[in-house]
Amino acid sequence: MHVFATLDLLHAQAKHNRWMRYFAVFCRVALTAGFLPSGFVKIMGERFTSLSDNQPMGHYLEALSHTGYYYTYIGIAQMTAAVLLLIPGTAVLGAVLYFPIILNICILSLAVRFEGSLITSPLMVVANVFLLCWYYDRLKYLLPFSPPPVPATLEPARISQKFPKAFFAGAAATVVLVVLAVTNVFDVMPRNTLADCRSQFKGRRGHRTQAGYQFCDCIHRQGQPLDQALDAYHKAPDDTP
Repeated sequence: MHVFATLDLLHAQAKHNRWMRYFAVFCRVALTAGFLPSGFVKIMGERFTSLSDNQPMGHYLEALSHTGYYYTYIGIAQMTAAVLLLIPGTAVLGAVLYFPIILNICILSLAVRFEGSLITSPLMVVANVFLLCWYYDRLKYLLPFSPPPVPATLEPARISQKFPKAFFAGAAATVVLVVLAVTNVFDVMPRNTLADCRSQFKGRRGHRTQAGYQFCDCIHRQGQPLDQALDAYHKAPDDTP
């Protein structure tokens, strides 16, 4: 019981802070802007990017664009979540609908190592999680436990003007950690073009230039699956001096 009361108190304090409210609005607007263009393009039946079909993400998007009304359905779901999230009265529903969509995009981006959304999609997941926590007072009744009713005295009497330094410092640190993590977790990337792919191996430590070029050719010229190209790269010998 004490845990629920503490969560309710912390949540009430956050909801009654002007700067936290501004941040919640910023997250809603940013997430909405992230889904409206991509959703509209899908509804119009067009490809969202101009990647080569041999590139892992390009191969996926090309196949996805030929799934008929399923492709349109994804666009409708994205735009619906974005619009609901933008309207204050339906923002909580939009946050719930938005989460599984952006989580799927995030996992896909990491799986195929797509630079176009490798950084943005994890940050969007974090922003979405923040909004779900922001609407904890409404969503807590859906959780598999019964929180006790919160006394009215827990809520602050007026809006606080105090700038939450610790929160925004933590938010900035989270962004930095996410960016550092996703940009350093992979040893090689397929990149979006053959030239960009090869550029990462120029002057590479470990003398893996030839193996790297072969990896890029497997991806962008032969259209091999990413896992197969990575396996060949890791098995290839180092350059001969």
